[in-house]
Amino acid sequence: MIDAQHIRKSYGSLEVLKDVSLQVAKSEVVAIIGSSGSGKSTLLRCLNHLEVINGGSIAIEGLTMVASDAQGNAQYKSDQEVKTICAQMGMVFQQFNLFPHMTVIQNIIEAPMTVKKMRKEDILPLAHELLAKVGLAEKHDFYPSQLSGGQKQRVAIARALAMQPDIMLFDEPTSALDPELTGEVLKTMQQLAEDNMTMVVVTHEMGFAREVADTVCFMDGGVMLEVGEAKAFFDKPKHPRTQAFLSNMLK
Repeated sequence: MIDAQHIRKSYGSLEVLKDVSLQVAKSEVVAIIGSSGSGKSTLLRCLNHLEVINGGSIAIEGLTMVASDAQGNAQYKSDQEVKTICAQMGMVFQQFNLFPHMTVIQNIIEAPMTVKKMRKEDILPLAHELLAKVGLAEKHDFYPSQLSGGQKQRVAIARALAMQPDIMLFDEPTSALDPELTGEVLKTMQQLAEDNMTMVVVTHEMGFAREVADTVCFMDGGVMLEVGEAKAFFDKPKHPRTQAFLSNMLK
């Protein structure tokens, strides 16, 4: 579903991603962990073209979005091709980014109507179904200001799902939430995993990574230091830096 190879990304002289590769299979849940500033979120944003890479290649569901030329510089496909490829992915951010002047249901149907040109009567049944899926069926006429942080994030998940993506990307979706609200969002994500949604999750939630992810990746200093099956990763991390990180996080 995702095949990213030898990704390089710099901001001026600051090299943020250094030869990072990531492969994700259909229905696989991949958790990416690591300290702040390790490049986790940047990698995620490169996958759906929110950031432009300097070198390497990215293919989504077998379609190449960007590849390196003979000089090693990244060359993207046409804007339309990139847009089509990225449409296969939904993304949920740290901040909810809901439209404050729209109700919950309006937030969910806006993108399918605007981007996919779907008719309101066609998307509304799916929107209500998705709200029920994230446990917010009764909140369809509420405005974001009337919701808790956890509820807003669940609406954001439903909004991303309304575009009917094949892959979901999550960028630390619980980091802006109070601890007591984190569980409801993680429960929604776990349900998606049980429904065989392909997911890449940047997270600080070690319990989620251990229990829900199939594969865990540890990044440090812009490098993918260790990748492994979740249980083995947590039980017997190989790299000394991974061992130190987990020792600190699991205290």
